[in-house]
Amino acid sequence: MIKVSNFTKVYKLSKKQMNEQKIKSKLKKAADNISFEANKGEIFGLLGPNGAGKTTTLRSIATLLKPTEGSIEVMGHDVIREPKEVRKCIGFLTNDLKMDDHFTPDYTMKFFGKLHGMDEAKIEERTKYLFDYFGITSYCDKKISELSTGMTQKLAIAVSLVHDPEVVIFDEPTNGLDIITAKAVTDYLIELRKEGKVVVVSTHIMSVAEKLCDKVAIIINGQKVSEGSVKEVVEENNCHSLEDAFFCIYEENVREDV
Repeated sequence: MIKVSNFTKVYKLSKKQMNEQKIKSKLKKAADNISFEANKGEIFGLLGPNGAGKTTTLRSIATLLKPTEGSIEVMGHDVIREPKEVRKCIGFLTNDLKMDDHFTPDYTMKFFGKLHGMDEAKIEERTKYLFDYFGITSYCDKKISELSTGMTQKLAIAVSLVHDPEVVIFDEPTNGLDIITAKAVTDYLIELRKEGKVVVVSTHIMSVAEKLCDKVAIIINGQKVSEGSVKEVVEENNCHSLEDAFFCIYEENVREDV
């Protein structure tokens, strides 16, 4: 279970950043008093436009950023007091995951598996399972630099899941992928839900969220403005789809900010 309570993250901006963002304040709230819970056996979606605060929230759950205010617990472990315990039980897929182009997929899995303290037999077992599932096996001895974008993304997913974590956090998992690779990713997230994992995904693609998510929270300008099941969010806004509901909520909140 992930429990986010009154989470706020404030950044101090440089003069250059202030000029780029055309603001006068040195402080920027990337996330403002956000609360939600994600439970075992469900996929929870953080939805919002680019820059809404989704990635900041996920990075804080993954212990990469420290909350300015509020608290975050992952499987009962506080992200500030027990970051090592949190990292043991999560798999975090982000666009910032760096894999050496000169390594092969097989070596990369062994490298990350050892970082997680796994023995060679378990690494081999997980590698075979994940490579077979994602169709990486025939590419296991090629250099990462020789792989397609889709194959590299599937390898990144395998790497993030090598230790079979209880909690899976994917930031924009289908971003930039072709339709075949994107389906392989979304199908696997559904499999993880069936296994009873806690799955949290961020996306700005509403069709992906509507297909995947049991519950969603919509974040706009760093604030949570809606939460519930997909059906609840759609019905509360008198809409026929999650995409229509999102635009209704977005327009309403943009008007309030003006």
